[in-house]
Amino acid sequence: MRKLTINGQVHEVDMPDDMPLLWVLRDVLGLTGTKYGCGIAQCGACTVHLGGIAVRSCQTTMDMIEDMPIVTIEGVSNTPIGAKVQAAWLDKEVVQCGYCQSGQIMSATALLTENPKPTDTDIDDAMAGNICRCGTYVRIREAIHSVNV
Repeated sequence: MRKLTINGQVHEVDMPDDMPLLWVLRDVLGLTGTKYGCGIAQCGACTVHLGGIAVRSCQTTMDMIEDMPIVTIEGVSNTPIGAKVQAAWLDKEVVQCGYCQSGQIMSATALLTENPKPTDTDIDDAMAGNICRCGTYVRIREAIHSVNV
């Protein structure tokens, strides 16, 4: 049995060491806000925070987690910066289809936590691993710039 602290709540799960965190979140715990995109950590749809760092949950296995806290899109609004990022996404009407947006928000929150005043280059570098099929990159950058950390 392994204890995971997810969004401030402790969950006990009995999963194999090589099981990706994404499947534990979605299939075992029912936290379906984290999306499956590509399965090879290239699209960013599955991004969560592990110990405060943005990681791809499709390639993060149970044996890699140790005792680090996990924050998903369901819990990011409980953080001051996460709440501001989500509000900026709504204000700037970033979302089109929305499929990638939980990963986009998680990456943007991690960026702004580390760098409260990012340049366009900083944003492009931090968000490069998040693919948006709808091409809302201009609105994503605008939303990130609008967050007052």
